[in-house]
Amino acid sequence: MARASEEREGAEPLVVRVEIGTQTIVKVIGFVLGTMAGLWLLGEASGLVGMLVVSFFFSLALQPGVQLLTNRYGWKRGTATGAIYLGGLVFLLLMVAIMVPAVVELAKVVGQKGAGWVTSLGDLLRDRFGIEIPALLEGGELSDEVAKALLDWGSDAFGSVVGIATSGLGMVFDLMTIAMFTFYLTADFPRLRAVVLSHLPPERQRQIGWAWDEAIVQTGGYFYSRLILMLINGAGFLFTMVAVGVPVTLAIALAVFGGFVSVFIPAIGTYIGGAIPVLLTLALRGLVPGLVVLGYVVVYQQVENYWLSPKISANTMSLNGAVAFGAALFGGAVAGPMGAFMALPVAALVTSLASNYLESHEIVYRSDYEEAAVDERDD
Repeated sequence: MARASEEREGAEPLVVRVEIGTQTIVKVIGFVLGTMAGLWLLGEASGLVGMLVVSFFFSLALQPGVQLLTNRYGWKRGTATGAIYLGGLVFLLLMVAIMVPAVVELAKVVGQKGAGWVTSLGDLLRDRFGIEIPALLEGGELSDEVAKALLDWGSDAFGSVVGIATSGLGMVFDLMTIAMFTFYLTADFPRLRAVVLSHLPPERQRQIGWAWDEAIVQTGGYFYSRLILMLINGAGFLFTMVAVGVPVTLAIALAVFGGFVSVFIPAIGTYIGGAIPVLLTLALRGLVPGLVVLGYVVVYQQVENYWLSPKISANTMSLNGAVAFGAALFGGAVAGPMGAFMALPVAALVTSLASNYLESHEIVYRSDYEEAAVDERDD
């Protein structure tokens, strides 16, 4: 026993030598430099990457329409995509032809009557609530500075529209780039998907293919259902405002604004899209017409929420209200208005993926609060 201990004490310590070859060092350095270069290129091309993401989103939205034209009428995908583009272009040109004169007319009305509106507001606040607004009123009349600002705003409105159009060349270029990417992604969709799936094993192909199809269903269902609801709501706005005496040109502009904002802007869009037409009708035509438009907004929202939207959006966009609201806020915080616009279909897709791939179990726990709620409903 003592001899074995002496042998261990006299043994040389175990030394592990790790040799790193030149080739390994070169690979590590190459990987680090390649990663840094990739991150730098990604940062420099962040605008282009963003446009690609938006183009992919719009391509998903166009897929159901293109598929309908190819299956029903036998059109080629390029022709079907071009036809949808042509229809969208005609719609945009029609909206511009209608909206520009309407905006100019609205600016003139505000410039002419804005002073009276502010004066009436000041009188109301002073007489009913005892609140003075010295910055707006001087001796019960509108201050010269505010009156001049309102008149200048009304007279310069058309020039502002032209200035925005001429200074927005960069935005026009971005929109054209997105349109071109969207066209190619839509027209060559089968080939693009085949290339992507061909590099994946069979089981992964099924998963990615299902997710891709689900993205088309959610995005396309969202886009087309919202478009139909926008047309219905806009037509209702137009009919109601013309019926109470709002000039047709202004009614068209307000109807387009109210229909689009209330449908395509999540959460707060309903309130903004209804408030602006109501307030302008109230200012132009008086209390009763304003209340009539307000009544239309309230009634239509109930009809849309409980009948139109479930019918039109059947089997798509099944989102919890809190999830939809949170997704809209998150999308707006990350990517601005476009992020808020894209948030709902993305959230619906994530929800669908989670429900398909996450394991679910039977609920065995029963809450006392849930039972109380059930009992109250039964009563």
